[in-house]
Amino acid sequence: DEVLFFIWKSLVTPVESILEFVLRRLTTNELSTVGDLDRCDLYLALIPEIMNLCLKVSLKKMSSIKNFLSSLIHASIRNLQERNSEKDLKLKDQIRTVASMASLAAVCEIMDGELEVHLESLPSVDALKKFISFSQFNEVLKKPSYTEEKNSLCEEKTSQGWGKIVARYVRDQWICLSFVLNSFATLAQGCEGISVMSLSTAERSKEILQSALEALSILPSDQVSPVFDCMKVLVPKLLDSSEALCIEAFDLAWKIISSLSNTQLIFWANLKAFVRFIFDTEVLAVAASAKCQAYTKIKEIIFKLIDLSTTKTGVFNVVLSHCCQSWIFPTVDERSALTNAFLNAGNYSELITEACVFGTVFRKDQRHIQDVHAFIENLGEKCAANVVTESTNRDDHFVRICTVKFLCLLDGSNILHKTFMEDIFIKLLDKDELVSRSRTRYYANSLQHRIKNRVWQTLLVLLPKLNQNFLCGILDRVFQAGFSNNQASVKYFIEWIVILTLHKYPQFLDKFWDCFCYDEEKLKKSICTFLSVLAHFDIILQNTSEKKPALKKALIVVLQWCFSHNFSVRLYALIALKKIWGMCRMLHVEEFEALTPVIESSLQQVENMHGTGNARRNWQRIQDHFFFATFHPVEDYSLEARPHYLSSFAITIFYILPRLSELAEDEWISLSRFDRFTDIPLPAAFQWCHSRTELRELKPSDWAQQDMGSHLAEADSQTEWTDVQKKIIPWKNSTPSLDLEMAFQDRAAKLGKSNSRLIVVASLIDKPTNLGGLCRTSEIFGASALVVGSLHYIQDKQFQHLSVSAEQWLPLVEVKPSQLVDYLQQKKTEGYTIIGVEQTAKSFDLTEYCFPEKSLLLLGNEHEGIPANLIHHLDVCVEIPQQGIIRSLNVHVSGALLIWEYTRQQVIKQKQQQ
Repeated sequence: DEVLFFIWKSLVTPVESILEFVLRRLTTNELSTVGDLDRCDLYLALIPEIMNLCLKVSLKKMSSIKNFLSSLIHASIRNLQERNSEKDLKLKDQIRTVASMASLAAVCEIMDGELEVHLESLPSVDALKKFISFSQFNEVLKKPSYTEEKNSLCEEKTSQGWGKIVARYVRDQWICLSFVLNSFATLAQGCEGISVMSLSTAERSKEILQSALEALSILPSDQVSPVFDCMKVLVPKLLDSSEALCIEAFDLAWKIISSLSNTQLIFWANLKAFVRFIFDTEVLAVAASAKCQAYTKIKEIIFKLIDLSTTKTGVFNVVLSHCCQSWIFPTVDERSALTNAFLNAGNYSELITEACVFGTVFRKDQRHIQDVHAFIENLGEKCAANVVTESTNRDDHFVRICTVKFLCLLDGSNILHKTFMEDIFIKLLDKDELVSRSRTRYYANSLQHRIKNRVWQTLLVLLPKLNQNFLCGILDRVFQAGFSNNQASVKYFIEWIVILTLHKYPQFLDKFWDCFCYDEEKLKKSICTFLSVLAHFDIILQNTSEKKPALKKALIVVLQWCFSHNFSVRLYALIALKKIWGMCRMLHVEEFEALTPVIESSLQQVENMHGTGNARRNWQRIQDHFFFATFHPVEDYSLEARPHYLSSFAITIFYILPRLSELAEDEWISLSRFDRFTDIPLPAAFQWCHSRTELRELKPSDWAQQDMGSHLAEADSQTEWTDVQKKIIPWKNSTPSLDLEMAFQDRAAKLGKSNSRLIVVASLIDKPTNLGGLCRTSEIFGASALVVGSLHYIQDKQFQHLSVSAEQWLPLVEVKPSQLVDYLQQKKTEGYTIIGVEQTAKSFDLTEYCFPEKSLLLLGNEHEGIPANLIHHLDVCVEIPQQGIIRSLNVHVSGALLIWEYTRQQVIKQKQQQ
């Protein structure tokens, strides 16, 4: 507005005076103490701000700025040259040296920046390049020698932090060198006639790379970014002649980044510099062309970064975003003009393949942390944390979103893009087969399930970009995937791909019919997948002029499966038969007239079946299922129909189907996430839009509850879901200690969750599984202690598998079997009743025995029970009444029954007292 413009204009007026002041302060001896370096930073930060202001308000002032920069460069170079000739430097001389090098670095950063100011033509810039080209790198500043006017106290103060000053000085050297390396095609360019450059370019590059490795070893981790930028230019020149040195650079750079993974504030900036170095277009291209050890090393680093991403979210996002942008939107400069950047995508396709399926399954506590991070980042500038910490789209979803956008930008008519997409498609099929082989059965929402789901989501994205010849070659592998034992969401995606493929290429129907020719053993687990495809046969035949032969074949296939022994298979066959027969009636296929009475009476009987059994309810459920009632394979996949829309196909694939398939919520990728991720910009022709309203408005309960039979026709069978599962927290009203160092027994005691006076003695038991189960049961029912023969059992994996951490919350006491007699006598003196769980001549029936409040349960050995020498120390024996032939229970089961009966009786007593 006018006020702001007035302020800007007022600030521009005294620019010459300000620049004159800054020049004097930076280049003379006015900066003479360590504290003055902060002022130096302030002056240098002011320069680009003044340039921005002049570009907005008054371009006439730019000549003054250019004169200022020329004077600053010449004065800084002069100061640095004078410093080299002096032997005994004082503090103010060293500070002037640091300020001069910082000034040159600031000028280099301005020229490397995005300001639209052409400074390269200035003669002083050539002088700067020449000076830096022949400088000695990693030159450190010795602590200054102090003159007599500085007393010892001042001397101590000025020497503080000298290491940081030296590191800053070395870093500024590398900032300047980075500018020079990026400016010259060769180090000797522009330096003709200077004898110092007698070394060849390769030798000079090697010398500088060795200096860079030295700099990485001496610089603090937060100062190494400019060194990485220099290595990015040097490594491609040396990969052929000095491969070992380049690999050493890779290793040392990775060592620095991995060591910073727990340092939040400096990690991300250094990671970006590391990624710019390792994944530079020319570095990748040269390594791939030679297929040498460096190529292998880069691939090794890729998998290390992916592995790091599983514990530090956001790392893979930085890598993938950089690579996708440089491969699909390459910046053509002097170094990479001859390199086709997209070739790197093919040479390092593992990166994209892993990105397609990336995403770890976090524990609940880890997921809470991720949700908090995502929530805070979504607050934007409203939250101060987002201002001081750079956002890097660290949500795991952004990896797959970036991949999807990258794949959507590929052009099937481009031979490089086509080859790359085919390679990715095959590698994803390989990954799916690998998961299927490693786990023939897997749980819903397990990592295996999620990987397979992500594989088929990506294959759906790629499908319309593949040509007929390629699909003909890989379709059999898609069909074979349908024979695997898949979770529902994976089945839907496989069926969708098959339907779309047959819709576009009906000539592949012969391959599809072959799937029904396998033996029943192979088909019994997968036939429903192929019958589901036939339930959309009208869509498959949409582009076919001659439909009757295909309908005849489909009818023959479906009728066979209507007589299957399996009820579910018959249901899927009937839903397909209903669809196919409807098409036959519309086309008036005369050949099927003989079958008309049989088929129509059968379908009518299914529709009108009576009774209260499951048959009618299941028939109604499968007809109302979203995949048959609402989902439209073509209309809900709009990329093929409207190539300029990324629209609803992505939302259906990544959000609606996962939601309706009851995948875990962290697998849903909403439209807003696609919108927020802007690192890969889509052309203006691409537009996002929602999927069809009918599908979008479906809720999981609309069909998931159907499987529970809660909505069916009979009024008396309808039930309201008023009871849900919950996990109680018995100690929720107590105040647990937060001291993580506390021993298990102290922790359990301080929780104060148990008022029980029951002691369970399991010293005679020697199987870790039984002890682990007893530990869990004792903790759940609030026993005051569990006695075991050795505390070493709690380290056993079988024990821990059964106890599920109960040992952390239950006091455990070690009493060896040989010490049991003394222990039982001691407890008797403390008022405990000693109860043996054993069948004896005088044992009490458990249903008739009343437990005292202070009870001690002694459990026998798995094989011998309670030894005779201990039985006469017992106050009473209790046995569990049995009805069967076998006369003994597992000791854990026996103990659990008595622990529960004791707890039940005590709860009743407490209620009566209240």
